[in-house]
Amino acid sequence: MTSPSPRLSGPAGEVIVDWYATAARDLPWRTPGVDPWAVLVSEVMLQQTPVARVEPVWRAWMDRWPTPAALAATPPGEVIRAWGKLGYPRRALRLREAAIAVTERHGGAVPDDVAALQALPGVGTYTARAVACFGHGQRQPVVDTNVRRVVARLVHGRAEAAPARASDLADISALAPRDDARAVRFSVAVMELGALVCVARTPRCGACPVRDLCAWRLAGYPAHEGPARRVQTFTGTDRQVRGRLLDVLRAAEQPVDAAALEPAWDDAAQRARCLDSLLTDGLVEQTSDGLFTLPT
Repeated sequence: MTSPSPRLSGPAGEVIVDWYATAARDLPWRTPGVDPWAVLVSEVMLQQTPVARVEPVWRAWMDRWPTPAALAATPPGEVIRAWGKLGYPRRALRLREAAIAVTERHGGAVPDDVAALQALPGVGTYTARAVACFGHGQRQPVVDTNVRRVVARLVHGRAEAAPARASDLADISALAPRDDARAVRFSVAVMELGALVCVARTPRCGACPVRDLCAWRLAGYPAHEGPARRVQTFTGTDRQVRGRLLDVLRAAEQPVDAAALEPAWDDAAQRARCLDSLLTDGLVEQTSDGLFTLPT
């Protein structure tokens, strides 16, 4: 797979940055000068979760735990309770573990080195680069699903992005403006373009600032030739059952017995399996007298 051509490398990135100046959503974790901890919290919360659901939880979280040390000192059950219905609640525990690591290893300051960030619990390559870029202002290629879709269409003329690969970082680096400050802005701008305009099912090509440079448009919008995207289901899954069980425990002021969990889900076998998985993941604890509670 080739890198962007000279036709794209300069103009496209600059145009996308200029577009972002007037089209960007007003999101609190994008406020100029925002603390790297606030960025880290937002990035963890935004994993597989829409912005509209994240923003109110993020605001409440930052009010309560404005520093890693504040979160590190909080019992895990309270962290799970505050996570609410964002889904994938293991992220809450990993974020607390990351806060402990930042407090113990880095004096309470979120590191700016990608390798050090990636060494934190629950922080992968994408999140490490995002925090270095958006939180510390470093020039970093930050590639998520939205960015890969923009690059697939704009650069390679494909309707859909191929599976993630190492060349993704080279592609986005080549598109970025030469000026470091604008390159940082570009990293969030191209992500926003994919989220708002170059969307998966119904791209708004008429509103795209780089439509005249887009290889997919210039090729006549060729259809995707690979396998169809799998549509994720939720109803009836173990994820739904686990969420229902956690809802009961979040609302309970004291540990509850197994009978109190029965109304959460009718299928006893699935309910038992999901409760066991919550215990294994450390999201639920069983007391010495057989009751269930959020971890203490």
